[in-house]
Amino acid sequence: MPSDRAVGAALIVVSLLVIIVYGWLLFAPPRKGIDLALLKLTAFIAVAGVFGILAWIGYTLATTPPPKPVEEIEKEIEEEIKKLQEELEKEEKAGKSGES
Repeated sequence: MPSDRAVGAALIVVSLLVIIVYGWLLFAPPRKGIDLALLKLTAFIAVAGVFGILAWIGYTLATTPPPKPVEEIEKEIEEEIKKLQEELEKEEKAGKSGES
């Protein structure tokens, strides 16, 4: 397994190479039209990424059921507390009757 330093160094080198190649293709293209195509591709990826995330958020909102109302949750908690208190009382009664 490669160390974190090696991975970090590789990421730095690859990033710098991509920046250099991107700049070269944009400002000194070897053939006419590559710079415009590169700008179109970059713009498309940026717009697709932003609206892809927006679509994912919309899908999540549309498919997630609404949360329970607070009042319903409070009732459930109160019922659980009552059950626990009843069980505790039963255990105390059983413990007292077993001692005598």
